[in-house]
Amino acid sequence: MTAEQAPKGRPASQTEQWEHALNLLYLNFQDYSKEALRKFADEDIHQARVNCRKLLTLLAILDPEHSSGLYPIFKKAQKRLGKVRDADVLIQSFKERRQQAETDGKPKTVKLLTAVIKHQKHTRKKYREQLAQDLPKLANSALDERWEVFLSTQLEGMIARRDANVVMRELEVAFEQKKQACKGLFNDLSSPSEEAFETLHKLRIAAKELRYTAGAAAFTLNQKFQADEGIYKEVQAQLGEINDKRIWLQTLNEIGRKKLDVGKKTWESFTGELRAEVLVALQHNRVLPVGDSK
Repeated sequence: MTAEQAPKGRPASQTEQWEHALNLLYLNFQDYSKEALRKFADEDIHQARVNCRKLLTLLAILDPEHSSGLYPIFKKAQKRLGKVRDADVLIQSFKERRQQAETDGKPKTVKLLTAVIKHQKHTRKKYREQLAQDLPKLANSALDERWEVFLSTQLEGMIARRDANVVMRELEVAFEQKKQACKGLFNDLSSPSEEAFETLHKLRIAAKELRYTAGAAAFTLNQKFQADEGIYKEVQAQLGEINDKRIWLQTLNEIGRKKLDVGKKTWESFTGELRAEVLVALQHNRVLPVGDSK
């Protein structure tokens, strides 16, 4: 129930605002989950995952100890949806690169990317099968019942004990600590360490958590946090570009040249391009200036 939906002349209470926000996300999650299982459409998978992620965000604020038992259920659903969604995104990115290789007249690179796409579609098929098996066991009538119990008997007490503004401040502090941890790890851009990239990955996750918290809990946050969703969305995008290119490279290395039946020269040329793109993305990011851009 929003302020506009509250009885005339009375603003919505905190409990009503929380209940409305949570219920909207829950209904969206259930609806998109059902649609996702029908055809595995990209957008349905994406929306089911996003709404699930926002539910997890709000539950983490209200119930950090997971006493309601809901968090692990949504977390497993998000994991299954995420595997399929990540595979969708990866396949699309390789299709775009293949199209560019065709435009550039690089038939050997086209062959490599076609083999990668075929391999990833096989992987996605397995993830879809896991989703089809597990999601109906999670997003079902039993969850509906547990959800109603949570709203009617637990929500109000949790709201009284927790403050989303305090959580946001804690997340901001954690982000800055991770940012400091990153500094100095990328001094040598000729060969960044795995530790450096892992630390940068954690920084991206922290930015994502801030973005989702600022967005999902906007109805209850102080004015000073209202711009944070946009700020950390941009941060996440910049760090995500670096991470995406690393994932492309890792995917290729995990499959291996021989399995893709690609010549050594083509393989080294393409993977070399990806490594160079990772470094360029690092140099151009404005979140954590590295190397010569300091």
